[in-house]
Amino acid sequence: MESLIISLIAFVCIFGGALLGMLLGNLLPEHHVSDDSKDVVKLGAGIIATLAALVLGLLISSAKGTYDIMSNELKQTASKIVLIDRVMANYGPETKETRDLLRYYVAANIKRIWSEEKNIVTKVHVGGNGVENIQNKLLQLSPKNDAQRWHQSRALQLSDNIAEARWHLIEQLGQSSLPMPFLVILVLWLTLIFASFGLFSPRNTTVIAVLLLCALSLSGSLFLIQELDRPFQGLIKISSTPLRNALVHLGK
Repeated sequence: MESLIISLIAFVCIFGGALLGMLLGNLLPEHHVSDDSKDVVKLGAGIIATLAALVLGLLISSAKGTYDIMSNELKQTASKIVLIDRVMANYGPETKETRDLLRYYVAANIKRIWSEEKNIVTKVHVGGNGVENIQNKLLQLSPKNDAQRWHQSRALQLSDNIAEARWHLIEQLGQSSLPMPFLVILVLWLTLIFASFGLFSPRNTTVIAVLLLCALSLSGSLFLIQELDRPFQGLIKISSTPLRNALVHLGK
């Protein structure tokens, strides 16, 4: 919702800049809209447009990179969850309670992050940090041979990896790498560009419609940047499929 509101504000500013430019074009004295004046305004608008285009391209690339990194990390974490379950299963029946705790922990996190998910039922309360609870259970095991010691060590290593991914996820939730002053300056640049467009453009329905569509496209790009920058929120959200697939295989 926050991304949509910011994008709508950006649209109002950008398109409002075009309308303001049209209004000023009617009010300015004749010598202010001479060919020489138009050339200077076009040169200035071209410089700002180049900067804005570079910044928009970099922001989209950065936001898409963030989305892809988090998506890949979620897939890797899901595979490690299945692997740690298999390692505990190979350890022996002593890990049954820990494996059940892992399954409930995964289900609880799916339900917490993807609140729209249905048919995800948790039968126990996992607590504030299910990974630490799992690690404590693993440390309480008493291996009887080298094989069990190896499986315990391997399970602890995998649990450390899962815990690290968990804290990385927590840092990402609700965070944005796009500072608000940076976004304000970018919208200001776009507003100035559209004001220069409106300053010397003809006053007819076709021109206004084109400027409207262009403003919508730019505000849409800002919406896309913000959505990709918050991969676990909003409309463009990372799918829970990797964790749900992992949940199917847990405890078997």
